Amino acid sequence: MIKENEYAINKIIEVMQSKGYAFFTNGNYNLNIIGVRSNNRNANSFDDWMVLCYKVDNVWITRIYSITTDAGTYWLKNPSDKRGTALLVPNQYRGVYAIDKHRGIYDALCQRNGKVKTYRDNDKDIILDMDKSTITEGFYGINIHRSNPYHESTSVDKFSAGCQVFANPKDFDQFMSICKKSRDLYGNKFTYTLLLEEDFN
Repeated sequence: MIKENEYAINKIIEVMQSKGYAFFTNGNYNLNIIGVRSNNRNANSFDDWMVLCYKVDNVWITRIYSITTDAGTYWLKNPSDKRGTALLVPNQYRGVYAIDKHRGIYDALCQRNGKVKTYRDNDKDIILDMDKSTITEGFYGINIHRSNPYHESTSVDKFSAGCQVFANPKDFDQFMSICKKSRDLYGNKFTYTLLLEEDFN
């Protein structure tokens, strides 16, 4: 995969440029928030990554966190939408996210400023299905939040119905602290990019 070092920055920039995505390089805490979905298509594991890249005093910092970019098995088996459970489509979502209250409870990055695209998995098994013919676009509350508030989670279960979810609450708290520093400098608007593990091969 990728590591927290200078090579990681170079590889990430290469992948982002190959897709025509923006990569922010100017100023302190000008965040690049990048999810990387693993090749595993069995649901319910925190087997994806959140990569956070930014500069402080012209020095690159890369932080990598354990997350899921997929829905848990509960929601795959019990879709809340008749079209099926949402799975975020890999893309760059420019300025779509803002710091707000997830489910009215705690600060998270919430889908407030624009639409996202989702696959719809409706066969109610635990295999993640990403069929282009099922893609929908809209405001679905595909937020970036945490799982258990007290300890690291090992199974996704009900924690995600399509959101991007941190396994470890301490990681999430660090992530949000950095996002708030960025908000104070650039405003409450964040870009999220979802890539695939295979993009780094």
